[in-house]
Amino acid sequence: MDTYSLLRQIADSWVLLAMFGFFIGTAIWAFLPSQSGARQDAAMIPFRTEETKAACTGTCASCVCATRSFNFEDKHHV
Repeated sequence: MDTYSLLRQIADSWVLLAMFGFFIGTAIWAFLPSQSGARQDAAMIPFRTEETKAACTGTCASCVCATRSFNFEDKHHV
């Protein structure tokens, strides 16, 4: 038996079984009750930037938002 055939048989059986076991283990770990805080934190990621933008008024001396304002009148349109 040559090397390729041996490695192919191992990959078709044992490596496939190991990858399936890893997938099932990861899925079980992700849905454990102890991971609910991490799931809730990940679910709120899209709303984090909106909260920080809404809280900024641009009036403080060290405000980065006020210095990044874009003035449309300065740009020349063709």
